[in-house]
Amino acid sequence: MPSLTWIGKDAVLNHHLDVPYRVLEKKYDFGDGEPGNKIIHGDNLEALKSLLPEYEGRVKCIYIDPPYNTGNENWVYNDNVNSPKIKKWLGQVVGKESEDLTRHDKWLCMMYPRLKLLQKLLSNDGAIFISIDDNEQANLKLVCDEIFGAGNFVEIFSWRKTYTPSNLSHTSKKCVEYIFCYAKRKSNLTRFRGLLKTNEADNPLLKSNNQYKTLLFPRDKIESTLKEDCLFAAGDYGTKVNVVRLKKDVEFRNGHFLQDVELEGKFIWTQEMLDSELAKNTRIIFKGKSFAPRYDRTEYNPEVPRNLIDDEDFVGTTEEGGKILQAIFGEKVFDYPKVPSLIEYLINFLCDKSSIILDSFAGSGTTAHAVLNLNKQDGGNRKFILVEMEDYAETITAERVRRVIGGYGEGKNAVEGTGGSFSYYELGPELLKDGFINEDVPEQTIREYLYYTETNHALPRSNNGHPAHLGNFEGVAYYFLYNKDETTTLDATFLASISEKADRYVIYADNCIMPQKFLFDHDITFKKIPRDIRRF
Repeated sequence: MPSLTWIGKDAVLNHHLDVPYRVLEKKYDFGDGEPGNKIIHGDNLEALKSLLPEYEGRVKCIYIDPPYNTGNENWVYNDNVNSPKIKKWLGQVVGKESEDLTRHDKWLCMMYPRLKLLQKLLSNDGAIFISIDDNEQANLKLVCDEIFGAGNFVEIFSWRKTYTPSNLSHTSKKCVEYIFCYAKRKSNLTRFRGLLKTNEADNPLLKSNNQYKTLLFPRDKIESTLKEDCLFAAGDYGTKVNVVRLKKDVEFRNGHFLQDVELEGKFIWTQEMLDSELAKNTRIIFKGKSFAPRYDRTEYNPEVPRNLIDDEDFVGTTEEGGKILQAIFGEKVFDYPKVPSLIEYLINFLCDKSSIILDSFAGSGTTAHAVLNLNKQDGGNRKFILVEMEDYAETITAERVRRVIGGYGEGKNAVEGTGGSFSYYELGPELLKDGFINEDVPEQTIREYLYYTETNHALPRSNNGHPAHLGNFEGVAYYFLYNKDETTTLDATFLASISEKADRYVIYADNCIMPQKFLFDHDITFKKIPRDIRRF
């Protein structure tokens, strides 16, 4: 298999193992609902490491929109790897050699350890989607082949990002970006779900030979392929064969209808039938400006998605993403944000209503917006995890999610909130500092860390009732005898307090006074704190 080499590669191949484990410190909760959604402010490499004890192998879908490495340093989100934080990190990890790196070398050094940790977080039936453009797409393909395995490559999707490309180029107008997709284990992937494709001639909602009747379409149940804001005046629409009459004016703003749509046409459905279908999470879609309705019922088996993503998939463009973000904040706060409908479309390829979705280059928070939209549409309980290292994590990323949850806009441009909640975190202190346990770290966090290093699984929510018991895994019982204020000792008194039998015991303590033969005879492994606490 072809491999990619670059200056600094040897320094970052296993750097993810050297990243310190830092505690996630919750700063506040926002919204109503079950906990689980997270927004983390901090270096995404360290944040990903901190997520491993709870989330390794549990994330069904990862979407990232990393720097494209264009060299443009004028954006709010610097689209390069020359930011002071990355420069400092490269100097620490790569050393003096980093002074000779090209921007492509730097980009690869930055991405490699992050992709290694993302691969660990993916579930065995999960997939990662990575947005990229021409600057690094060739390098990204080779790096992902190396980390995820060439056999786990799924597809390169082309997203039509704009219908009005720039005229600056003398050779071509760039209309598409790429989305690389890799599976954790391709053999475990289920069939990807695209959209239901219906033949309009067979649409039982609208038939040319039916009687005219009026139907009311609730605005929260309808969508449109229309991209621009406009006012639909009452009058005739549809096609020559199937004319539909709009009974009242309707405004379309920021991808939403602002009023219910009342249509008169040759409908086969009654209002009762329409209401019944809508109760099943059926979507009514108005194609373009024709107001000829079609419907998409969720229990139908959709087609496998095409590798071209455009308006036929009801996915918007960068311009639409910008309009939505400007509607949320009332001003332009971010350049070229992704549109939520793109992320919704990708999530639906493989996720169910309870999947976990991760974005470690969160930017303006589009991924959270998409997850909240989907949950509102079908009553799902999907969870998002966002990581953003820049200082706008609170003022843009988290603030956008707050406004999406609670609603945004005023008057005729108001958009209802999705509901939901999230917790906001900062990266806290290192758990192990200078070889010792950091006493500022809560004991529960230390317990989670230890159990994960031993089993590669999350700490169970309950134990056997013994205060030192961590949990049992594959016949082994794990105990952590710890007190930050005094020395702990593995002795006969402690062993006598253990009533639950196990095939083997692993016990952490500061000291042990039991004879080695006794430990061997009773299948007990003593691990000294902090000497035997393993880094991962």
